[in-house]
Amino acid sequence: MISLFSHFRAVTLFSISALLLVLSTAETGDAQDNRWQQKVEYVMEIDMDAAANQFSGFQELTYHNNSPDTLNRVFYHLFFNAFQPNSMMDKRSRTIADPDRRVRDRIYHYDETEIGYQNVSSLKQNGHPVEYTIKGTIMEVHLHEPIAPGETVVFEMEFDAQVPLQTRRSGRDNAEGVRFSMAQWYPKIAAYDERGWYPEPYIGREFYAPFGTFDVTIQIDRNYVVAAGSILQNPEEVGFGYADEADVNKPGGEKLTWHFRSENVHDFMWAADPDYTHTTAQVPDGPLLRFFYQTDPVAENAPDDQQERLLNNWKELPEYTIKAFEYMNERYGVYPYEEYIVIQGGDGGMEYTMGTLITGNRTLQSLVGVTVHELVHAWYEGVIANNEIYDQWIDEGFTVYATAFIMNELFNDGQGDPMQARYDGYFRIVEAGIEEPMHLHSDHYVTNTAYGVASYGKGAIFLHQLGYIIGDDALQRTLKQFFDEWKFQHPNGYDFIRIAERESGIKLRWYYDYWITTIKTIDYGIAAVKEAGSETRVSLERIGLMPMPLDVEVEFSDGSIVHHYIPMRMMWGEKENEFPDITRHVEEDWPWVFPEYEFTIAAPIDEIVRIEIDPSLRMADVDRSNNTWKPAQTEAEIDYETE
Repeated sequence: MISLFSHFRAVTLFSISALLLVLSTAETGDAQDNRWQQKVEYVMEIDMDAAANQFSGFQELTYHNNSPDTLNRVFYHLFFNAFQPNSMMDKRSRTIADPDRRVRDRIYHYDETEIGYQNVSSLKQNGHPVEYTIKGTIMEVHLHEPIAPGETVVFEMEFDAQVPLQTRRSGRDNAEGVRFSMAQWYPKIAAYDERGWYPEPYIGREFYAPFGTFDVTIQIDRNYVVAAGSILQNPEEVGFGYADEADVNKPGGEKLTWHFRSENVHDFMWAADPDYTHTTAQVPDGPLLRFFYQTDPVAENAPDDQQERLLNNWKELPEYTIKAFEYMNERYGVYPYEEYIVIQGGDGGMEYTMGTLITGNRTLQSLVGVTVHELVHAWYEGVIANNEIYDQWIDEGFTVYATAFIMNELFNDGQGDPMQARYDGYFRIVEAGIEEPMHLHSDHYVTNTAYGVASYGKGAIFLHQLGYIIGDDALQRTLKQFFDEWKFQHPNGYDFIRIAERESGIKLRWYYDYWITTIKTIDYGIAAVKEAGSETRVSLERIGLMPMPLDVEVEFSDGSIVHHYIPMRMMWGEKENEFPDITRHVEEDWPWVFPEYEFTIAAPIDEIVRIEIDPSLRMADVDRSNNTWKPAQTEAEIDYETE
């Protein structure tokens, strides 16, 4: 007997592809040619005073206004200002119902040496001094002259900063002893797109920025090892594993200068610590991988056997990372940069262009899991840079989806259901009554729990369930095409849906609208199964408010299986038969306004042993108790328990 459930499990869901889509009203063809986006070129020189946890900097920003708009002002992010008592980040963390355990009220109790800040002492536009106003983490710049469409301007800035205690993503002296985890550390111009500026105060959530180049020079005490999500330009002048020791010629002085450059990226992250070990591994036909981790101590005051175990985990990590890159390159699109860097630092795991900061005091599977999740973000956030402020479910959800299947392959030989935990989390939040829509400003969720499920859980289910609607093969083609069409750009959810429509021949706007913009739930049931002479009539009912097409599996007493596929009328199409070795009957489409539906099975009822809605379990039905019908057992068949 072959059921849809068992057959689906045998099919390798382990082939998804990558990402990208098209904003168009035509059935075919590309339209993102008309989608403009801004471009930036950063040149920064940083002088770090490691003992004081402070640095001074000079920034030259060349800004290309590729929009059709005249810009009368610009905005910068000053992220370090969030790490001060009574900042918006502090206040939000102290008042939200379920605060991040890493933050809570910590910022409120920081003294002057523990806070973070960024001070701008000078700013010029094309050589002319300009005035600016700073409110918390946002600086509004009053331009010397408006920036016309197509115009390029140069901003020159002098600034200084203090690195806060490691609190969230960025900071100094984290729980594992890493000195500097430098994320969101520089004055960064805000994003501007067809909806205008995004001067969003930083409260610890998402980011959105234009693509460009980063040329960064860092001066720091010569005993520090620097790791960055970028390409080092002067390896022979610094050593530390970047060049063969025979080729290293370090200049004199108390500090070394590290020069990094990266192109077609939208951020620059780095870290520095005197105790980093630097190792490398090569992905076949892919990037060079660099790993930076502490050797003394990996975990403060840890016993020797734990130290050895943690170090061995880092030594084994490259093998798993290579496999993950090979998987992603094959199924999602080829990673476009020369290198990828895994750095011990931060306060958990956080993605940045060309690299990640992760904590290292973990089991091997946990260390691999956080690394895989963050490197998948190199596709979904790094190369495909969706607007995380409103469409955070794209980068987080797609990353969770791909990570689940990679980890299932690495640690479970591809067996089991890698998505079950995400469905369970979604069902729990629905039952608790605290779900919020996915398409919501990421800062404005009432709870962190609702934000997490909407972004991570429902975002991943969005893809898995889309495979149910259009078929897994069409989903894989969609993901691959999405990446090919939209890399180094800022697509939105509708862009992705349009590609899925092209690849499947099915209209899908309804799916986006219901799943992304509402919290309506899916709930179908088998209402009745009745004898109709030599045939059987099956009555179905839609109980939930979100309509879906249905796969219905019928099992007969001889062990044979037949599928009945019920598309929805507003799909204007049907998915290909995912299981050609199983007979499939395509039934009349089900208009969404009708809560009931009937179809006929061409067999008498006494030959049927099971009827089941969605045996592959890909549909997020909130109550599956009514999804399966079996004939009533006779008294003789019941196994009575005895006392």
